Formats: sequence, C-alpha cells, structure tokens
Amino acid sequence: MANALQGRRVAILAADGVEQVELEKPRQAVLDEGATVELVSLDTGEIQAMNGDIDKGDRFPVDRKVADVEVGDFDALLLPGGTMNPDHLRTDPAAVKFAGDFVRAGKPVGVICHGPWTLVEADVVRGRTLTSYPSIRTDIRNAGGTVVDEEVVVDNGLVSSRNPDDLPAFCRTVVREFAG
Repeated sequence: MANALQGRRVAILAADGVEQVELEKPRQAVLDEGATVELVSLDTGEIQAMNGDIDKGDRFPVDRKVADVEVGDFDALLLPGGTMNPDHLRTDPAAVKFAGDFVRAGKPVGVICHGPWTLVEADVVRGRTLTSYPSIRTDIRNAGGTVVDEEVVVDNGLVSSRNPDDLPAFCRTVVREFAG
C-alpha cells in the first residue's frame, strides 16, 4: 500500500496526558503512507505524553490550535487515548466541535482507548458500533452507541480499537479507511 495516503491531510487531536504509543504508532503509520500530519491541541506550544497514564513520556510540539482549524483543513482525524487526554478535550467546546464535525461530515476518524470520550461529548456515537477501553463503555452505551469487545471495529468510516495491544490492527485499518 505504499503511498496510499499521498496528498491526504490528517489531524491528530490530542492534549496533555495523551498515551504516547497511541499518538506515535498511528502517526507513523499514516506518515509512512505519505500523509501530511498535524498535531492539533487546545493551545500552542507542546503537549506532555504519558506512558501507561502514570509515567511522563516525551513532549510533542503542537502544529495548530484547535480553535484555529476546521474540518475542511483535513481529510481524516486521529483521536488517541490516555485517560487525561480526552478528559481535557471533552471539556473544550472547540475540540468537541472539531471532533464531532468530522463524524457529521462523514470523514474518516480513527479513535482508540479512551479517545471516544470526546465523541461521546460531541453526541456522535448514537447509533454507531465501536469498541474502546472497558472503563468508558458504559459512557458510550449511555450516549446511544453499541459497544463490542473486538480488536478493531469499523462503522461507516469510524475506526475504533481498545488499547495499545490493538495498535497493529488499528494502524492497518486506519490506513485502509483513510485511503478510502
């Protein structure tokens, strides 16, 4: 699939507390296929990644502030997990709108682990089937979504996975869906 994403623009929406491997692996997968990737966050500067939600990881430079972007700037969206990351995102109206607008526009979205919290807040999981980290499955159900316990789930362009163990399948499926 070499260069399957050539010419595609992918946003990664993340904040402090993002699970480092869930940011890095999907980003590298889409970069390897030729995509242009921008890290979008709540503020400019850098975000602090975490390993296992406990240990500080690397810091990552933010390319653009979410309040300064719109869905039309990108072809696809990645929402990595980590517990604190989506908890920060779901309290920011611009981040919630940005993530929700991707789903409402029918553009492909890849979301893993706790990442669906932002989509729950955007009220875009109703009627969709997805998977996630076990601790947020009740939130997804309460928001009208159907939760299954599978490595990767695709529902009309929404690609979801449970945790870092699912990253190989998640990355392969994200590339396929983003190539569309």
